[in-house]
Amino acid sequence: MNPLLSDYQFLANIPPILLAIVLIWSLIWKGLALWKASKRDSKGWFVAILIINTVGILEILYFFLFSKIDLDEKNSKSKVKKRK
Repeated sequence: MNPLLSDYQFLANIPPILLAIVLIWSLIWKGLALWKASKRDSKGWFVAILIINTVGILEILYFFLFSKIDLDEKNSKSKVKKRK
């Protein structure tokens, strides 16, 4: 047997239902994050989320943390312009 593959034999023991749950979880968060990045015209984030697979971690961080930072800055600037 190939010695490089012998380290990954534990992957064959993972139940298929668990793999399906992780796949669905990841696809849902990836879809939400890609949708939000496209709506905000964040091309860099869109490409990063599309390419990097982190089982939803990067997507959740973008959705709840990084996109909020930019939105708050834009909202505060637009409120200042409206008041003038």
